[in-house]
Parts: sequence; structure tokens; C-alpha cells
Amino acid sequence: MSEVRPHEEHFATYRNLLFTVAYEMLGSAADAEDVLQESWLRWAEVDLAEVRDPRSYLVRTVTRQSLNRLRTLARRRESYVGPWLPEPLLTAPDVADDVELADSVSTAMLLVLETLTPTERAVFVLREVFDVPYDEIAAALDKSPAAVRQVAHRARGHVEARRPRVDVGRGEQRAVVQRFLAAAATGDLASLVEALAPDVVLTSDGGGLRSAALRPILGRDKVLRFLLGVMPSGGDVRMDAVEVNGAPALRFVVDGVLDTVATLLVEDGVVSGIYLVRNPEKLARLDGGEGPVALAR
Repeated sequence: MSEVRPHEEHFATYRNLLFTVAYEMLGSAADAEDVLQESWLRWAEVDLAEVRDPRSYLVRTVTRQSLNRLRTLARRRESYVGPWLPEPLLTAPDVADDVELADSVSTAMLLVLETLTPTERAVFVLREVFDVPYDEIAAALDKSPAAVRQVAHRARGHVEARRPRVDVGRGEQRAVVQRFLAAAATGDLASLVEALAPDVVLTSDGGGLRSAALRPILGRDKVLRFLLGVMPSGGDVRMDAVEVNGAPALRFVVDGVLDTVATLLVEDGVVSGIYLVRNPEKLARLDGGEGPVALAR
């Protein structure tokens, strides 16, 4: 058996944490993996005798690489066709058990984080989600602890003003998702209407590669018409419920190919928000048969 080097051992120990930091910073698993690769190349050259705390050092490295990548992505997203949604992650059931972690990687929260500046996002993620001390965040961002505290206060207020006010148990979420799935699978329009809130909002992401609305759709009637227009029909269509980003979601597979992943926002026993990811580039991981992603705080 080959000997595991100390660099590899440390990186393997914290890999799930590092991936979670990068994903929450970027909203893209593919870009998060690239950041981890770049961070590993830098970590492999570090003299471990000079590293007091490997966890902090690695989080700092991943944060800096994520910020670099985030600025590049911001320019790329300016030309993105239609609404941009985070890349959905198939997550293990234990992620949902950690309510704070599940909330931090939810589609709704990641969309709120998109409205922050790169620095605000880094500070919020590190402080509010991973409870990193202010001085460590300051070192990662080359700022003073006092400046970081100000950024944290501003980012926290921004997020609190925009995050969905949802207080729904996992059991209720699953029940509503299953009801929506059953109505969609059987074509029961009456039940489908009952599952939707009157002011439901649907956002779809096709990236210019698949059919999707170029702006969010508001209202039950309009959302229902859109769903009936894009819902897979004909051929071999399979629909099932899966755990995506720490919450129940729907997966639509047509002729063996993943067609759509739908994340549902549930309030008061009905669906108040629908996020449809149809861009095949964002579905590649799920369509490739990869198992659930391990996340950690």
C-alpha cells in the first residue's frame, strides 16, 4: 500500500469542507472543483512546518481562489441567456439534518448570495455559515478585522432583507413535493393547481441551450401554462423525487437523459417558488450517475 503524504492527508481530511466553501461562494460544482484543484496545487508546495493550522490555511487558500474565480464568473454571467440559477447538487440525506447547512446551500439562499459583492459574499459565507473568526477572515481577504466586521454587518443586513421567510419542516416539504410530483405524473391539473400558491413564481434556466423563459413567471395561471408547455411528454419519461441542495426536489428523465431538475420553495403547504434547471451543462454531474455530494461545515 502506498504511503499517504501529510499534504494529501490534510487535504483529504478537509476536502468536503473546502468544496462546500467553494460551492457556496460560486454556486457551481464544476467551478468549485476547479478551485479545489488550484488550491491543491498551491497546498502541495507549502512547507507544513510553517503551517500552524492546516484547516484555516486551506480555507484561506480556497477563499482567495474562489474570489478570483467569482470575478471571472461575474463577467461571464453578464452575457448569460435568461435567468442564472445555481448548479443543482445531489446531496446526501444527512445534509438536510443540518438545518443551517441545508439552508446555506439551498437554491433560494444561493440566489440571495448572488446579489452580494464578491467580498461581502466571502465574509458572509465564512462568518455566518462556517463561523470563521474575524481575524482569520481578515487574513484571507487582506483586510483589517474591523473592516471585515463592517462588511459582515452590511452583508448580514442585505441577506436578511432578501432571504425567503420560510419555516417549514422537512416532512411538510417532502409531502408537498410528492403531491406536486403525483399531480405532474398523472396530468391531474386540478391537483397541480391546488399545489401552487396563487402568487407562485417560476424561474427557469436553460442557458440558451434548452427551452426556458427569459424572465421569471409570476402567478399560478401563467406558471401552469408554462409548465404544461415545457413538461416532458412522449418517449420514455420518468419523474422522481430526489434530495437536491439539502431539500426535496424533482428530477425529470427523458429517454434515459436528465432533462430537468426542479427545486420547489414551500410555504404554508403549497409551492410558492419553482426553480427549473434545464441547462445541460449544469445537469452533467447528475446525469453522469455521480452519487450524492458530501458537504461539511
